Amino acid sequence: MIVLTKAQARAFILAKQGLLDSYRFSGKEGAYAYVRQAGCIQYDPVDVCGKNAELTLQSRVKGFRKSMLAELLYRDRLLVDYADKELSIWPAEDWPYFSPYRERSRALGASFPDLAALEQQALSYIRAHAPVSSDTLPISGEIFWHSSMHWSGNWHKKSKAARSVLEQLYTDGTLVIHHKNGSRKFYDLSERHLAASLLTAPFPCADDMALQCWRVLRRLGAVGMLWDRNSPALLGIELKADRRKAVFSALESRGAILPARVEGIKPAFYFRTEDEPLMRAVLAGTLDKKARMEFLAPLDPLLWDKMMVAALWDFHYSWEIYTPADKRQYGYYTLPILWGSDFIGRIEAVANQKNSTLCVKNIWLEPGIRQTKKLQCSLDRTLRRFSRFNDCTAVAFCE
Repeated sequence: MIVLTKAQARAFILAKQGLLDSYRFSGKEGAYAYVRQAGCIQYDPVDVCGKNAELTLQSRVKGFRKSMLAELLYRDRLLVDYADKELSIWPAEDWPYFSPYRERSRALGASFPDLAALEQQALSYIRAHAPVSSDTLPISGEIFWHSSMHWSGNWHKKSKAARSVLEQLYTDGTLVIHHKNGSRKFYDLSERHLAASLLTAPFPCADDMALQCWRVLRRLGAVGMLWDRNSPALLGIELKADRRKAVFSALESRGAILPARVEGIKPAFYFRTEDEPLMRAVLAGTLDKKARMEFLAPLDPLLWDKMMVAALWDFHYSWEIYTPADKRQYGYYTLPILWGSDFIGRIEAVANQKNSTLCVKNIWLEPGIRQTKKLQCSLDRTLRRFSRFNDCTAVAFCE
């Protein structure tokens, strides 16, 4: 059994994610390579200083620009936006693994009596006029409907018919997102944008257990190491404690993962066997630890399990976007600041596109972090890079 100090566990996770030392990922190819390693990155439409998926990539990919992600999604079609860990972006090559999700969506859709006729009407229009949005699809009125992607359990709520039919065909896999204009989605037929070999590929897993093993192994690729306890990092896989233990056991039995212990923490941890050389470098102390500074996304894979982050880093982060203003401890959209192996604080910044200025509203340093010249120089460099990522030409401190 490998036994790690907390410092070693931190170094392993950060190195695996490409957040330690020099950049391991670069340019558009690097962005694609990182998403393939992570399996999925979460999508959120809020754009204060970059959307969540873009923020995730800018912290790991040298020279990343927002247009690179749009190209990978909507021109190269190497990535797709779809459900996984909630709304996510993941490699198009994984399409066959989500066929059970699409089948459940179609079964749910069939339970809404008004939907079938509207689907045929929508598809006829899309074949002739794609791409379409809910505003341009000529279907009016409301219907009773719920998407399997946003299940709320309320069968008695009406929704806009045009939006509902597009979302249903999208979760069924019949449509893909053609492009986005801000947060507005435009759809087209999947067969026009995804290879026929993907669309007709058989389900790759023998059973549900095999699929859950694949998905857990994928999440380990995103985080680097996970503990054997209920974890938000496994959200969407539907694992109760006994099932989670069975999945970890099955993966360990076939040699796909290895166990580890972290001093002072009771649950066992697991990491992918392919990352054993990295683990050995961490244990040997040969890993470079250049003090690179990054601003992390609120839904960054590193932050998926906030309890694990608190246990390993003693850093307590909460995304306060849904917290009433008078009850926020920090700000509406604060980003954790990572410097080297440590979380040193958080920043609230707003990209003002009207005057091309990155407005820094506040920076909160963690207790015990001293405002040294070295820290300030690193912060200045990171702010300049972050402003370029947001297409800003200046950085200003403002209220």
